[in-house]
Amino acid sequence: MGAIRQCSRSACRQSAVATLTYVYAESTAVLGPLAMYAEPHSYDLCTQHAGSLTVPRGWEVLRLAMPSTPPEPGPDDLLALANAVREAAAAPEVSEQRTGRPAVEPPVVEGTRRGHLRILREPS
Repeated sequence: MGAIRQCSRSACRQSAVATLTYVYAESTAVLGPLAMYAEPHSYDLCTQHAGSLTVPRGWEVLRLAMPSTPPEPGPDDLLALANAVREAAAAPEVSEQRTGRPAVEPPVVEGTRRGHLRILREPS
């Protein structure tokens, strides 16, 4: 899972607990549990804004059942995280992927400055 998402309402800094989606063809607003991923045409709402939701006249609100507690990370989440770490460790460097040749490091000279950092060799 990603980072904690905030409520989509302006000036609200609360954590989102519900996702609001509009079905314009049916004049319906669907309010349900927080979606796994943020979608461009849906809105994440906090408890306060989800509870006080109003829609235009003639529209219907479909409120889906909200879980009482957030879901705990399961074994699939941990396995996905471990696989992502393995893939990142096994991936060749970017320059090698583009050119097909291994990346070449510039020669290190004692006391060379690179930006605001200085490379120093450890004394032998």
